[in-house]
Amino acid sequence: MTQRTILHMDLDAFFCAVEELRDSSLKGKPFVVGGSPQGRGVVASASYAARKYGIHSAMPTAQALRLCPSLIVIRGRHSAYSHYGEQVMHILRQETPLIERLSIDEAFMDVTQARAPGGAIALRLQREIEARLGLPTSWGVAANKLVAKIATEVGKPGGCVVVPPGEEAAFLAPLPVGMLWGVGPKTQDKLRQAGIETIGQLASMRPRDLALLFGARGLDLAARARGEDDRPVVEHHRRKSMSVERTFARDEGGRERLEAVLLSMAEELGGRLRERTMAAQVVRLKLRWPDFTTLTRQQRLAQPTDLDDEIFHVALALFERVWRPGRKVRLIGLGVAQLGPFARQMELFDQRWQADHRLLEAVDRIRARYGERSVRRARLIGRQQAEE
Repeated sequence: MTQRTILHMDLDAFFCAVEELRDSSLKGKPFVVGGSPQGRGVVASASYAARKYGIHSAMPTAQALRLCPSLIVIRGRHSAYSHYGEQVMHILRQETPLIERLSIDEAFMDVTQARAPGGAIALRLQREIEARLGLPTSWGVAANKLVAKIATEVGKPGGCVVVPPGEEAAFLAPLPVGMLWGVGPKTQDKLRQAGIETIGQLASMRPRDLALLFGARGLDLAARARGEDDRPVVEHHRRKSMSVERTFARDEGGRERLEAVLLSMAEELGGRLRERTMAAQVVRLKLRWPDFTTLTRQQRLAQPTDLDDEIFHVALALFERVWRPGRKVRLIGLGVAQLGPFARQMELFDQRWQADHRLLEAVDRIRARYGERSVRRARLIGRQQAEE
C-alpha cells in the first residue's frame, strides 16, 4: 500500500497580512481586524504585535483595546480577503488537483503521487506564495490530515514541520491534549481531572478508563492520540452552503441587539453570495441558549435570493418563532444553503427587486473600495450611484 503524503497549509494571520499589503505602515504595529467596540464587536484576526498583549481572535474588541489602548482596529474587507485566498488556491492547484479547502485561508493537499518529498513541495510552495503574493504561510507535512494540521500549529508562524511516517505518536506525545481534534473545553476539563495533560498520556490510558469517561467515543480519542487518521482529502467542487456565527462575550437578551446581529450577518451572507454570483434557496437559523442547548430552524424560499433584506426577514421570522422577550442567547448563527448560480423568475412589475439589487451591487463596490465601514453610509452612497 502506498504511503500517503498530506500537506496542510494555513495563511498566517491572514486578514492582518492582507491589510499590511494594503497599508505597509501597519507592519510591526499592534492592530486587529474586527468589529467596533461600541457594537460589542469581536476580533476576527490579530497581528502578531497585538498577540504579544494577549489579544486573540474571538476576543471582544473592547477587551482587546483595554489590553492595548494604542491598538488599531480595522473593519474587515471580505472581498479583498477572498481575492487573495483564491490566488493562493490557484497556486496550490498547479501542484495537485487533490485539494480540500477548509476555509478562506486553510487547505489540505494530497501529494502522494508527486515525485518530490512532501517537505520539499511545502517549502517550495511556501516560498512561491511569499514571493508572488507577499503572504506568509505555515505548513504541516504528515501521512494523514490529523497530524499534518497539528504540525502546522506547532510550526506557526512561518514554519514547515515534517512528521515522518511511523513517528506520529512520538510527535504528538508531548503536546497539550487541547491541540487534539475533538478535545474541546469540556473534554479537556474531564481529562485534566483525570490527570491527563498531554496527548501521550491520553494515548496510554487504559480502554476501560476511557470508556468510563467518554463511552465509545473514548476509543476514538485514543486512536487520534496515537496519530491514527484514515480520512481522505476530499475535493469540494461546489459549495452547498455558507454561514456565519457570533458567540457573545456575555449572554445577550436584548431584542434590538439580537436583531442588529442578525441584520449584520444577513448583509455579510448577501455580499458573499453576490460576490460569487450565487443565490440561496434556504435560510437557516442557529441559536444556543446559556445552558448550551442548541436548536436550528430553516425555511425554504419561494425563489433563490442574494438580497440582504430577504435573507434578514426570513431569519427574523424564524427567530421570532423560538425566542421570547428577555430570553438570553449565548450564540446566534445564520446560514444559507442549496446554493446555485444566480437565477430568478422575474415577476411582472418586479421593479423593486431590480432596484434593490442594483443598490446592493453599488454598496458592494463601495465596501470593497473603502472597506466595510458603516453599511448605512454605504447604502446611502450606493443609492445615489444606483440612481445615476
